[in-house]
Amino acid sequence: MTNKYLAVAAAMAAVAALASCTKSADAPAPQAGGGSARATCDPRMDAAFERWERAGFSGSIAVTTGGRVDCLEAYGSADDAARTPNTTDTVFSIGSVTKAVTAATVLGLVDDGRLRLDDRAGDLLPGRLTGPVAEATVRQLLLHTGGLKGSHGEDHEPLGREAALKAISRLEVAFRPGNGYAYSNAGYTLLALIIEKVSGTTYREHTASKTLRLPGGRVAGGFWDGKPAPAGPRATGYLEGGRTGERGDFAGPHWALEGNGSLAMTAGDLAAWARALFTAKLISAESVKVISKPGHDLGDGRAETPGWVAFDASVYGKPFLASSGGGGQVGHDAVVLWIPEDRRAIAITSNKPKMSAEDLLKKVGPALIAGRPLPTPRAPKAPDPGSAAAVGKYELRSGGSFDVRSARGGITVSATGTDALTALFPPKPEPKAGTGKEPGGSAGATAADFRANERRVRDLLDGKSREGRKERAALESDFGPLRGFELGATLFHGGDIRTYVTLTTRTRTITGWYSLDAVGGIAAAEVPTKPLSLTLVPAGQDRYRPDDPAGTGPGVSVTFRAGRMSVAGPRGTTVAARAD
Repeated sequence: MTNKYLAVAAAMAAVAALASCTKSADAPAPQAGGGSARATCDPRMDAAFERWERAGFSGSIAVTTGGRVDCLEAYGSADDAARTPNTTDTVFSIGSVTKAVTAATVLGLVDDGRLRLDDRAGDLLPGRLTGPVAEATVRQLLLHTGGLKGSHGEDHEPLGREAALKAISRLEVAFRPGNGYAYSNAGYTLLALIIEKVSGTTYREHTASKTLRLPGGRVAGGFWDGKPAPAGPRATGYLEGGRTGERGDFAGPHWALEGNGSLAMTAGDLAAWARALFTAKLISAESVKVISKPGHDLGDGRAETPGWVAFDASVYGKPFLASSGGGGQVGHDAVVLWIPEDRRAIAITSNKPKMSAEDLLKKVGPALIAGRPLPTPRAPKAPDPGSAAAVGKYELRSGGSFDVRSARGGITVSATGTDALTALFPPKPEPKAGTGKEPGGSAGATAADFRANERRVRDLLDGKSREGRKERAALESDFGPLRGFELGATLFHGGDIRTYVTLTTRTRTITGWYSLDAVGGIAAAEVPTKPLSLTLVPAGQDRYRPDDPAGTGPGVSVTFRAGRMSVAGPRGTTVAARAD
């Protein structure tokens, strides 16, 4: 699962705003894990959310205050082909929110005296865990300060327990444990392996019977793939380009995701679980303090805690904790918050990329915190009868090109080549000093961040690290010996800083992209990839704008006149001539 901090940071202000909207409610808290949850939501909020649903949001929302429901409602489609709507019983993969559950499981074992936070991983798995990570402590693994670099396995490829241990043992460390920060899925899988060893049962059995079991015996969710599975129908996830994501039928073994991204819940489950955790119903009050207390400082008023990120009051007005997940192969997105001051839990899930949970919150949050009516998306203009005339290929003198096709209500433009990509998807402007975020969605992604990703991608493909040599070997296994590569555009898209690359073999060229973490590990990648495309809708006078009601996409407009296509953005206008 990818590191979601970059994408989520911009959304947190909006989520905090949601936390400031209080309404009385007499309904009981959502009944997670059993039976049909009763939908309830303030009618004015519900009407606004329905408008956002029509603009592209698909998912579920749960907000509770002091255990009472403020809003529990679902929107959009769980399965387009079957025409099945999302309901409050619909299950979503929660991705890296799994880490919050794993951290709570570890602290439960600490409560039982079976484990200490300063125990070394190598001492807990003697003779089985080797390599530099054996020196990392449980506390360091929880805070992503163990130094692990790279991935121990692909999400939905079979990986057994012992194979996972060997793969983690072989991973490099970017720094001596405790002397830096590097977000690590492998570190949380190692914690799951430690849970198995210390508990005397499987990670899944212990998690389901201890950490997911809520007061009264209800179980909050289960595992997306394999058993024990969550009760309820599942949402189909949709990836970029409309493809469907992994459906939860992967037979396993699942150790690429265990501990770091394997769980699934309803939004109601997630809110109920967060409340139970922070009110010391699952672990001791002392362990709740360990989770709530800032651990490793991330800057800008944020700090890593076990399984969560703590935001202090100086950032968004009141302190809260957040955990988020998504960006993997399932096509779901999830975020959960706990606001201690209000004893409020907020859980949002979504299953379509056009408008994720974070996208929605960025739009409605400011109005909620100010007590104004919720904003609603712009009504789309009527389809342009002249859009068919714009269909075709347009070429730039520098070599890039645009492919324009008809789409429902507008057009879709695909970009090929660095110059075309940067015109259609211009890099976001840097955030204002001191804000730590950029309102368009790049959440603090600066020009320096773009350059750093390009440098890391070059080093990766040059094979300057073990992971780089492993990646080159995988590429040559798939495509044949590499003769060279060129870096292309670097963009912020889909929650990632992506550097596009062109790989050259003896017989062909392949386009792909990489997003690397701060220590050069692959956070996300797609090789080969299809040309990046943008759907646009009429904006009047032969002009089109992105079909982007959440306002998170590129700030461009496209005009067609006299056989030319003009793409206007923050850095000027790019003109392409019709080629056919």
